Amino acid sequence: MKLTGQQLIGNSESADSDDTFPSINPASGGGLETIFHEATKAEVDRAALLADSVFSEFRDRLAEGRADFIEAICEETLALGDDFLERASAETGHPIARCTMERDRAVNQARMFANVIREGSWADARIDLPDSSRKPMPKPDVRSVLQPIGPIAVFGASNFPIAISVLGADTISAFAAGCPVIVKGHPAHAGTCELAARAILKAARRTDMPEGVFSLVQGRSVEVGTWLVQHPKIMAGAFTGSLAGGRALLDVAAARPVPIPFYAEMGSVNPVFILPGALKERKEQIAGDLVAAVTLGVGQFCTNPGLVAGIESEEWQDFSKLVAEKVSHFAPATMLHSGIHNAFTSGIAKRNDSEELELLGCSDTEANPAACEAAAYIYQTTQQGLLNEPTLLEELFGPVSTLVDCGGLDDLVAIAEKLDGTLSATVHGSEEDLVTYRPLLKVLQRKAGRLIFNGYPVGIEVCHSIHHGGPYPAASHSFFTSVGTRAIQRFVRPVCYQDWPDSQLPMALQNANPRGVWRLIDGERTREEIQ
Repeated sequence: MKLTGQQLIGNSESADSDDTFPSINPASGGGLETIFHEATKAEVDRAALLADSVFSEFRDRLAEGRADFIEAICEETLALGDDFLERASAETGHPIARCTMERDRAVNQARMFANVIREGSWADARIDLPDSSRKPMPKPDVRSVLQPIGPIAVFGASNFPIAISVLGADTISAFAAGCPVIVKGHPAHAGTCELAARAILKAARRTDMPEGVFSLVQGRSVEVGTWLVQHPKIMAGAFTGSLAGGRALLDVAAARPVPIPFYAEMGSVNPVFILPGALKERKEQIAGDLVAAVTLGVGQFCTNPGLVAGIESEEWQDFSKLVAEKVSHFAPATMLHSGIHNAFTSGIAKRNDSEELELLGCSDTEANPAACEAAAYIYQTTQQGLLNEPTLLEELFGPVSTLVDCGGLDDLVAIAEKLDGTLSATVHGSEEDLVTYRPLLKVLQRKAGRLIFNGYPVGIEVCHSIHHGGPYPAASHSFFTSVGTRAIQRFVRPVCYQDWPDSQLPMALQNANPRGVWRLIDGERTREEIQ
């Protein structure tokens, strides 16, 4: 499939601007095939107006039709073949195996959404039947169901060029809800974005979706994303990336004459607390698995464990030595792009200069900056040192973590209280530890979106129950997830119908329940029709 570097606005291609940018291979620093055009404000406007013009038609498509569309996206994505994987690898430095894993994750999650909307319970249909004999006032017929809100702006993540980008849960969950989507492609992997977008557009034509249900705009400048979020026809936005980028767009969304929800998944330190029982049982295994988690994907996961706290003891000292020894074997590897590499290098330099930190261990092999390579680093500090160096409570994106020596439960609780909101918090321990250290667990329940026991936060299980979000700044709204089927709830709102004729109600609220979905009728869950 040939790349053009143009905006894909419905079924049309557009290149209004002569302002272009290349796609760069981070390992070589060289430009890749195809130059990409910066989107203009007029092009963003055309995409948003086109999406709005087809919203009513798209939302009224039966769930079966939207599910067919999503499954066609899966088929067209797989049909892209090796060219797609090779482009993603060239633009990010990810190995082909990692890109294959991402593609399969995106496809499997999309199929999950297709099944969810076919089944129908996600729409939370509720019916309270009337009672004309009720005194002193008759009870009306009241029914509600979740309905789509309109065109959605999606921003691709730099670290997941396939699974959290054009083909990610933000786009697919919006389609599942019945919302058209405009994606702002990530400039670091513009070619991957265009290939994925073309697969979606081909699937839309195959399944007779209205033109405008999907568009892709590209650009390096902040203006393109700002225009998109500011556009009055955009009803919500979804973003995965840095705190600075997410907060800037969140502020834009809030400053609109009519504010819109902006669901941003941002920075997170993902603390790990290692309790005494776990160290006594398996400190070597924990050390090895921890280093693997810190260095996986060159540390470029939003769930990378950036802080590891434990209580000072002989076992903790042995554990620290094991971590230092194991991290030395990590071979430096290429990061996603020069911007991330420069930020990581700068962050490491600041940590090396900090009086509160000791470099406990690092890669034996030096990194090659010309290839955007990063070595791995493990630092050590005390609980007081952590409190004196607040930057340690901020995400440093890359293969780095800090061990924190604590005096006891009170120190662990103090660290947990000091944490900002985080996507995850991990506890290693025995069941007895969980009783003894319960005050720590109570704090972590307030701070984290996902609590992990005797595991690691990297490698999110994409399923119905998963929650990938957390209190600010991990996410802009802790009630919602950007992974898993609950992601659909970001792009719908409840609409209530009072005393409406049955024939004019949404299908999920009609007496006959023609799709056979689960409904809450007078407080009881049932699939039965109303006689």
